[in-house]
Amino acid sequence: MRAISVTEYGGPETLRVADVPEPVPGRGQVRIRIEAATVNPVDVAARAGYLAPLAPDLPLGLGLDAAGVIDAVGAGVDRLAVGDKVIGLRDWLPMPTGTHAEAIVLDADAVTHAPRTVDAAHAATLPLNGLTAFQALDLLDLPAGASLLVTGAAGAVGRFAVELAALRGLRIVAAASAADETDLRKAGAEFFIGRDEPLGATVRNLVPGGVDGVLDAAGLGIRALDALRNRGEFVAVNGGDVVPVNLRGTRVRNVWFRADAGQLAHLVSLVDAGRLSLRVADVLPLEDAAKAHTRLAEGGLRGRLVLTP
Repeated sequence: MRAISVTEYGGPETLRVADVPEPVPGRGQVRIRIEAATVNPVDVAARAGYLAPLAPDLPLGLGLDAAGVIDAVGAGVDRLAVGDKVIGLRDWLPMPTGTHAEAIVLDADAVTHAPRTVDAAHAATLPLNGLTAFQALDLLDLPAGASLLVTGAAGAVGRFAVELAALRGLRIVAAASAADETDLRKAGAEFFIGRDEPLGATVRNLVPGGVDGVLDAAGLGIRALDALRNRGEFVAVNGGDVVPVNLRGTRVRNVWFRADAGQLAHLVSLVDAGRLSLRVADVLPLEDAAKAHTRLAEGGLRGRLVLTP
């Protein structure tokens, strides 16, 4: 089958479509014939070699989430069947083949039935970014009525976080580009802060004393922590040096996505109920993966780029 894997670290020009063995599902697994798979920043990082400490061996598969149809089922799987339209998330990085391929084998507990109300390209945008936002909000564990700052609120994770936080009854301060204000207020943000405004001071003018929680999807680090009240909750989507220390009794943690079929099914139900929106920036053939990596690195996209085999 055709797939894209990292065989050497470098720029987008290193990406090639290659013939690789077709995977076979083992016990508790299913094989998905992929119809659409998103390109995420983690794919760019993997291609450039930044994830080598987490997945040191090459080849390294690209692509974490996908939508498609099950065409083979391993022993012990009874919730899913051949012919089911599904979405799934690969959360184990050291695999030679990812979802940027014609097929992938995933554990059944990483897969759920696809939304009925959207096409495969839109469905493929849900698993990684939707689960990251959902799990970040779970870590924050803020009660209804609490205030939450979401940085990078117009991005893939941030936009999901705004909608999901609004459904939890949180008062949301969204930080993003000025052009995104109307959309983010429609998504549920009560307050909006433009990217060029002083974040901490502006938030504290809107919410005296600072917000109860911060979901830092933009990697602003200490700048976002300045907007947090004493003993508040802070969750960073990005790891490394951008995660600040626990100043003023705050609790700072990093969210790392994990596959969870139950949580993913809940997100699917929200999509089908019209309460969670999915955004596609463009759909490209698998052969244009290098072009997709270049466009993603340039920034400014609203929604995800999607590859189709």
